[in-house]
Amino acid sequence: MERIGRSLTGNQPLGIRRDDMKKTRVTIAIAMLAAIGAGLWFYQRADASETPPYRFASVQRANVHSTVSATGTLSAVTTVQVGTQVSGQVAEIRADFNDEVKKGQLLARIDPTLQKQAVSDAQAGVERVKAQYEAARLDYERSKPLYDSQAITATEFNTSESNYLVSQADLKSAQIALDKAKQNLAYTNIYAPINGVVVERNVDVGQTVAASLQAPQLFLIANDLSQMQILASVDESDIGRITDGQKVTFTVQSYPEESFEGTVRQVRLQSAVTENVVNYTVVVGVSNRDGKLLPGMTATVTFHTASAADVLTVPNAALRFRPAGAAAEGAVQGGTPGANASFAQGRAGGTRRNAAAAANPDSTASNSSLRPDATLWRVDASGKLVAVPVHAGLTDGKKTEVQGAGLTDGMQVIVGSNAGGPDAAAAASTRNPLQAQQQGGRGRPPGMF
Repeated sequence: MERIGRSLTGNQPLGIRRDDMKKTRVTIAIAMLAAIGAGLWFYQRADASETPPYRFASVQRANVHSTVSATGTLSAVTTVQVGTQVSGQVAEIRADFNDEVKKGQLLARIDPTLQKQAVSDAQAGVERVKAQYEAARLDYERSKPLYDSQAITATEFNTSESNYLVSQADLKSAQIALDKAKQNLAYTNIYAPINGVVVERNVDVGQTVAASLQAPQLFLIANDLSQMQILASVDESDIGRITDGQKVTFTVQSYPEESFEGTVRQVRLQSAVTENVVNYTVVVGVSNRDGKLLPGMTATVTFHTASAADVLTVPNAALRFRPAGAAAEGAVQGGTPGANASFAQGRAGGTRRNAAAAANPDSTASNSSLRPDATLWRVDASGKLVAVPVHAGLTDGKKTEVQGAGLTDGMQVIVGSNAGGPDAAAAASTRNPLQAQQQGGRGRPPGMF
């Protein structure tokens, strides 16, 4: 039996050899898992070491333009509604949409049948009253010498004279009625009051128009579409920055890639309340030589209220960044001690200076002696945070003009913290748990944010 249990080629039992093979496999698997874990650990350490703690942007020289945005509607500068002063059926139309017409050109005709009859009736009335006038005149002329010779009484003469005067007034009244009837007959012909283009035609042949209460509109004529205007609605918080003569750029949906220019012509004093917001109408003059712009188009208008040329600028995110915790406690003040102010104060001061720059656009770029009211942050050669007090000027919504001692073109300033940085925990504590979080990428270079 012992001989049977041994191997044909050796002296070890078969059962003992199988146990050794199993132990070897387990040992190899454990070694592989340990190697993979070590590799992942070293990879994560390398990834953490490659990711910088902060995101940076450069201080750059640029032109800053402060703007106000609004929407408005394009329209012709002068439009005339062509109506009718008489009622009747439209018998003829001689102008259509987009037709160019001249002043005095016949546009339409109202059926003149009733007006012609009125003229004939008024003419007959004039002839009847004229006959009565002649009879009264002759009677007066006969009565006057008889009264002078005492052949008739004063009462008889007064009656003759009164009849003559009344008939004379009746003749004038009849003549006025005739003239009125003739004028109404002339009103059946509708003429163009100005040179222009027919923008609207509101009637067709056979349609009956009634002018008893008000003159119905038959046509709308635009005087000159080569010069148009935009009626833009501006919020009361921005209307103080709009003045006559300001440059305006705008776009329309028909040409989204093309920008058009205009000039502010008028800021109307009349206000309108829309959804509890007070708005004012600003009239913008627009040149339309090429005829691309059409009446009724919606324009997105940008008013250029102030500008600063060749000034130092930073992204707005750099002014919003505030270090937290130990990073802020170990920060070094750069610039004049005590000159640093809170971010809220800086934003309020920037708002006041934006308003001042709107009134005097050249003052902001030239004034470098104002007290710092905002703070930028950078990292020095030893890796410590350094606060840089600055004065915030004009902003275009993306970048802001800044001035301050020691501020140079190309300086790297902090615009935010990357995931895993010194401010990540503080930032995470203030985030909305329902808001999607953005993770910092591996090896992200400075300035990319």
